Amino acid sequence: MERQKSIMERQKSMESGLLRKSLSIRERKHPNDDGYLETGLSSKRHKEVKKHHNEDGECCVTTSVCLITFIVVTGSFCVGCGTGYSSVAQHGIVSDLSLSVAEYSMFGSIMTLGGLIGAVFSGKISDVLGRKRTMFLCEAFCATGWLCIALAKDALWLDCGRFLLGIGVGIFSYVIPVYIAEIAPKHVRGSFVFANQLMQNFGLSLFFIIGNFISWRFLSIVGMVPCVLHVVGLFFIPESPRWLAKFGRDKECRASLQHLRGHDVDISQEANAIKDTMNFSQQSGETGFVELFQRRYVFPLIIGVGLMLLQQLSGSAGVIYYASSLYERGGFPSAIGTSVMATIMVPKAMIGTIIVDKMGRRTLLMASCAGMGLFALLLSVSYSLQSFGILPELTPLFTFISVLGYIISYALGMGGLPWIIMSEIFPMNVKVSAGTLVTVTNWACGWIITFTFNLLMQWNASGTFLIFSSVSAVSIVFIYFIVPETKGRSLEEIQTLLSNSVH
Repeated sequence: MERQKSIMERQKSMESGLLRKSLSIRERKHPNDDGYLETGLSSKRHKEVKKHHNEDGECCVTTSVCLITFIVVTGSFCVGCGTGYSSVAQHGIVSDLSLSVAEYSMFGSIMTLGGLIGAVFSGKISDVLGRKRTMFLCEAFCATGWLCIALAKDALWLDCGRFLLGIGVGIFSYVIPVYIAEIAPKHVRGSFVFANQLMQNFGLSLFFIIGNFISWRFLSIVGMVPCVLHVVGLFFIPESPRWLAKFGRDKECRASLQHLRGHDVDISQEANAIKDTMNFSQQSGETGFVELFQRRYVFPLIIGVGLMLLQQLSGSAGVIYYASSLYERGGFPSAIGTSVMATIMVPKAMIGTIIVDKMGRRTLLMASCAGMGLFALLLSVSYSLQSFGILPELTPLFTFISVLGYIISYALGMGGLPWIIMSEIFPMNVKVSAGTLVTVTNWACGWIITFTFNLLMQWNASGTFLIFSSVSAVSIVFIYFIVPETKGRSLEEIQTLLSNSVH
């Protein structure tokens, strides 16, 4: 506590020193105000600056931040396209290339294996290259992967393309939420990072709809279009101010922050807070994987890794990757099922984007897990009744409601919120190693689920979803007792809170 108190005192002195040096401070009364510390700004200028803050003194959302976030989450759109591809292309690929169930399971799951490889290096790459150049690299992998799939003549080329696509997607899954969390104002950070999930749903919906009408080869060419658009857009966004501050590029950090907050906004307080936090992180030293398991980092590590494990072990990746086969098993037309899913996925993701900073992370996560658990249980019952020949006319309806409800519940919370929390809870000196570990955990479990999903369904469809329902119930308990609320706090405040919790 004494160390934190000294940091706050040092921060205040740094801010006042900067103001004295650059603005020649003098105290005086102003006829139009009750009295304030004049900072060399005219009264008109003072009022202009205040216009860019809300009643709580928080910086308002600028057009620049909105446009930059939109450009960045175009990469999330590419992730959604890649995720939805294996579901709608399954029938066409199996027919044209005569693949077995095991071969197509490999094709469907190898993207998560590529994502695992990308996740291993995601933190280090984004730390060395910067967030912006890392996104350029991701698109190189994604575009090459789509091209390989489009030109594939056998399973080997399909798997290579899907694997390369997975590497790009794996790195994206780390760098996009981290970049948005580092540029967004704290009172809307949750909504902005949740836009990552929203755009994934856009890509998923697009492929679920058009995949019913075009061939799998042409669909992979369509997947290349957002990659090209994203590359063009990346030329117009600034680097993350926190990444620049970490490497001592203070002038560029302030320029980036000014661009994000608006040219009429006084950014000195935020810039100095970032700089002071970076100085403290550098004094602690860059933390490797061994040092990551020190007592002060255990709590955020449990939160990050725990949420990713529970997200995947609840069966989410399997349901999304093989939604068509779930409908077919239950006797419901897969084309209708995927089209309805695509129609509602974007609106419900928009709801999540709107309410995440109103309801809070914890409430939304627990509500999401409750919905996933109930619908997984309903699907388990549906398949169980089907196996015993009981109420066969209701099985298609139960299957449709269960799969649809499960995916809606997932997208409202567990789909995007673990990534939001991951981007918030780790200090800069451990963000590389901790973020990498958390992302690797997600992709490793995702690969296990997607590879074994079809095999589990052949073993016992009802038992598989009973297990997934149980995991969702465990998730509610974990979130209630372990996960803190991060809504409305700056990144620096969240990290201080978690640091205090272990003392």
